[in-house]
Amino acid sequence: MGEPGKHRILMVSDFFYPNFGGVENHIYYLSQCLIKEGHKVVVMTHAYQNRSGVRYMTNGLKVYYVPWKPFLMQNTLPTFFGTLPITRTILIRENISLVHGHQAFSTLCHEALMHARTMGYKVVFTDHSLYGFADVGSIHMNKVLQFTLADVTQAICVSHTSKENTVLRSGLRPEKVYVIPNAVDTAMFKPAPERLNRDEIVIVVLSRLVYRKGADLLVEVIPEVCRLHPNVRFIVGGDGPKRVRLEEMREKHSLQDRVDMLGAVPHAKVRSVLITGHIFLNSSLTEAFCIAILEAASCGLLTVSTRVGGVPEVLPDDMVVLAAPDPTTMVHAITRAIHMLPRIDPQDMHNRMKKLYSWPDVARRTEIVYNRALKCSNPPLLDRLSRYLTCGTWAGKIFCIVMIVDFLLWRLLQLWQDVEVVPDIQLQNSQHEETPFGSSTEESL
Repeated sequence: MGEPGKHRILMVSDFFYPNFGGVENHIYYLSQCLIKEGHKVVVMTHAYQNRSGVRYMTNGLKVYYVPWKPFLMQNTLPTFFGTLPITRTILIRENISLVHGHQAFSTLCHEALMHARTMGYKVVFTDHSLYGFADVGSIHMNKVLQFTLADVTQAICVSHTSKENTVLRSGLRPEKVYVIPNAVDTAMFKPAPERLNRDEIVIVVLSRLVYRKGADLLVEVIPEVCRLHPNVRFIVGGDGPKRVRLEEMREKHSLQDRVDMLGAVPHAKVRSVLITGHIFLNSSLTEAFCIAILEAASCGLLTVSTRVGGVPEVLPDDMVVLAAPDPTTMVHAITRAIHMLPRIDPQDMHNRMKKLYSWPDVARRTEIVYNRALKCSNPPLLDRLSRYLTCGTWAGKIFCIVMIVDFLLWRLLQLWQDVEVVPDIQLQNSQHEETPFGSSTEESL
């Protein structure tokens, strides 16, 4: 690992396996590709139920499940300074050269980036979501993001729309923000061996059934599509607070034989659900970059999606039908997609996805950002504090106090706590490794 040009990276987020989602997949696949390029990658996340301590995953990916329990929506309780000792221990123990935080919603990410900058490490932040400006939650979240990105070395967004959103929310200079899209594992998401019969058209919905994902839109769209097209059937996979509304809709319109509710679908079984359908329906009301669309297209499904956020940037026009997020327009888009189906070749679509999106390409582009981040100079504390003062009349002063306290606590830890650097372990036996779905070797923290 001492080769020139090779980095030692700490990925930090509250969102990682065994939880499933776009951020979790992004961190895992990016880490695997960086390891194959010769870099050392370590992941830091919070404990999940009884999963605590150190785990080794595929290709020796080391994961620290720190003993911090989730507080709300898989996020840890904000403590500002509570994570400093364990963050410092991991950074020194693994001889880290760069810290990469993921997701603006992640408390652990914000705190780890703050501590890393206090200790003089270069940090990179990836924003995976879009956020508004008007509601109370957005205002507070944007102020936290402004605090974190005031001293970030480089930032990455998953779409150009996401970049504009992040720059506006955080006040970060646009030249410090790079656009690197997500990707899809085309080896896992392959079309069905035989083409499906089109006597019955199957429309697949795989999403968390929450307001942000447009579950209320589905309640109005599905009955109308079933009325206009007697040969259409829906498969709805996912769970959430809006599932009750969908089940009520199914009962009200007597669509039990035409709308299958699967509940939560494990990621390992997503492909088996996708290949049973002809069309994939995405009804999100906000989306920075929809990985589910990539997975569906890789399986050969024609996509119908709301025209929101970064979705229009994801697929070519002949692979997706876009519509405004209202029921009437969505119904027209689905009708148009049904008429396009005879021209769709699932295998050709899969082959195009192989060329358009790949995790090795994402890893190479991310590596360029790492190289640029490591070339940046480290400003002294006073210069860094001046950046925080620009975050607002009162917020800037509070941020400065937080950073000064963090700096003093770090100096105290340097006096009181010695940390031993651990050697890198090359796992030879596959039984000591872990996939996202398996067990692993453990150490105690």
